[in-house]
Amino acid sequence: MNLQESLAYLSSLSRFGSVLSLERIQMLCARYGHPEDRIPALHVGGTKGKGSVTMMLSHILRAAGMRVGSFVKPHLYDVRERVLVDLEPISGAEFTALMTEIRPHIEAVAAAGFGNPTEFEAKTLLMFLHFERLPVDVAVIEVGLGGTYDSTNVLTPLVSVITNVSLDHVERLGYTIPEIAAQKAGIIKPGRPVVTAARHPEALAVIERAAQAQGAPIWRIGREFDVTREAFGEGWQRFRVRTPVREYRDLTTPMAGEFQVENAATAVAALDMLSAVERAVPEAAVRAGLAKARVMGRMEILRRAPLVMIDAAHNAASAQALAAALRELYGDRRLILVLGISQDHSAADVVGALALRAAAVIATAADNPRALPAEQVAAAARQQAACVEAVTPVPEAVRRALAIAQPEDLICITGSFYVIGEVDPATLAHPPAG
Repeated sequence: MNLQESLAYLSSLSRFGSVLSLERIQMLCARYGHPEDRIPALHVGGTKGKGSVTMMLSHILRAAGMRVGSFVKPHLYDVRERVLVDLEPISGAEFTALMTEIRPHIEAVAAAGFGNPTEFEAKTLLMFLHFERLPVDVAVIEVGLGGTYDSTNVLTPLVSVITNVSLDHVERLGYTIPEIAAQKAGIIKPGRPVVTAARHPEALAVIERAAQAQGAPIWRIGREFDVTREAFGEGWQRFRVRTPVREYRDLTTPMAGEFQVENAATAVAALDMLSAVERAVPEAAVRAGLAKARVMGRMEILRRAPLVMIDAAHNAASAQALAAALRELYGDRRLILVLGISQDHSAADVVGALALRAAAVIATAADNPRALPAEQVAAAARQQAACVEAVTPVPEAVRRALAIAQPEDLICITGSFYVIGEVDPATLAHPPAG
C-alpha cells in the first residue's frame, strides 16, 4: 500500500467494536510477541486534560534528554500527528510500512471470529510496534476512550495518571460519575503508582477503592500534591507545585486557563512518582519542558484584530473550563462564537457553558458524519443567545464571523476537533472586505 491507500484502509475500519473487550488488541499484540510489554510507559486517562498532560510529560522527558514516544488523540490535520517520537509525527514512509505490515494480522483476527479490529486498535498496534522497534526510552500514552476496555490498557505502565472525571460519552461509559470513574480507574494496575487530579468526591472514592484493591500507591491533588497559581496573563502563567518529593517554585506554562495549572501539577506529580520506581527527572527539565509545552487546538490564537482563537472544547466540562478562561482573560471583549458539535456530545451542555455571554453565535457543522447538523446547534444556541445563525461549511462560518466582527472583538471557534481542523488559514489571512 502507498500512504493514501494506508489512510483509506485505516479509515475503513470500524470506530467501535461490537463488544467491549481487550481480546482483539491482545490477539494482535500476541502476534508480535507483545511489544507493549517492552515499552516503559506512563499511561494517561481521565475525562479532560489528558492530552495536555500527555504533552507536558513528553516535553519534560524530552528536556531530560530521553527519546520520547507520545501517543495522543485526536489529530487536527493528519492522523500521523497521533504517533510522535521526540514530538515529531511518524513519517509517511514509516506509517505506510507499518500499516502494510499489520493489515494481514488485522484481517486474520477478524476472520478468526473475534470481531473486526477497530480503527483505534490498529493505531494502537502501530504505535506499540513503532515505539518498540526504535526503541524509545519512555512513552507517554493517552487513553482513547474510558480506560478499562481501551486498547491502550494492555499496558502495564510505570505510572498511571487519571486527570479528572466528569460526564462524557455516557452512552458507552455510564450515566453517572461513579460508573464513569470506574471505567477511568480501570487503567490502575497491581502495585503500579497512580496520580489523580480528580476532585469530585464520588469519582475520587471510586479511584481510591480501585487503587487500594490493586495495592497501588496513590497521590491525590489537594492531599499528597497541590498547586498554587501565582500570576497569569495572555500566553503565560506562573505557579508553584508541592509534591512529597520537593517543592517547585516559579514554574511557568504558555498554556492559558487555570485548569492548565492543575494539568501541569498532575504531570509534575507523575514524574515525581516515577522517580520512586524508575529514574529521577531533573528539576531543570521540569521547568524547561513545562515552559515549552503547547497543545494544538487549546486556546490557540491564529490572528489578532479581531482576535481569532481555536479551542477543542467538546463536552460540558471542557466548555465550562474554556468559558472561565475566556472570562478571565478576555472579559472586556465582545465574543463571537463559531460553534460546531459532534453527535455524541450534549449540545445543550456545551452551548449552555459558552453561548450565554456571546454577542453572536455562528452555528456550523464539520464535514464529518458524526457532526450534529448546524440547525440543531443553532436551535440549542437560541436558548442562550439572541443573535444566532447557522452557516456551513466551517470556512464559510468563519468568514461570516469575520464579516460581523470589529477589530477589538474575540472570535472563538470551538465545539470539536473536527471543526477547528477545518479552519482555513487563507480565510484568516484574507477576511471579507467591508
